[in-house]
Amino acid sequence: MKKLLLLFAGISLLVATGCNNDNDTVREAPLIGLWQPIKEVVTTVEVGEQPISDQITYTDCQKQSRWWFSTEVTGKKIDVTEPTTAGGLCNILPDKNFTYTYDKGGKTVVMKFQGIVEPVTAKVVTLDDVTLNLAVREETQDPTMFKTRTYTLKRVNPQK
Repeated sequence: MKKLLLLFAGISLLVATGCNNDNDTVREAPLIGLWQPIKEVVTTVEVGEQPISDQITYTDCQKQSRWWFSTEVTGKKIDVTEPTTAGGLCNILPDKNFTYTYDKGGKTVVMKFQGIVEPVTAKVVTLDDVTLNLAVREETQDPTMFKTRTYTLKRVNPQK
């Protein structure tokens, strides 16, 4: 009877905890690809104060912008803004070319924009087949104030 009780307890424990398959791996989506910005959140923190966040929802023109991360660790940011004249077409700004490094373990991206001395460091908050949330810390002149701009981007032509 004791053996039957132990067997029943073992089976119950197995059912309750589920099977543990060591072959299960979490697939990380690649950063490489073409991304469309959807919105951004600007968070400002002053020492000793509560953080303040402002969400910026992009217009249809701004959503035509693109971020491109290529396999050769080069990239391009293409910004599109509102028309300069009423009823005009969206205004496409000159490309911003950059080189980048991506540390998957640390979830950091360092981008060096052409013509700008200091590189931009960003933290990958979310990266999957469809969404990239990239938090970029901005330098401020005030050492007691910290500002982060988190971009939400959607992959153009998502991986299947």
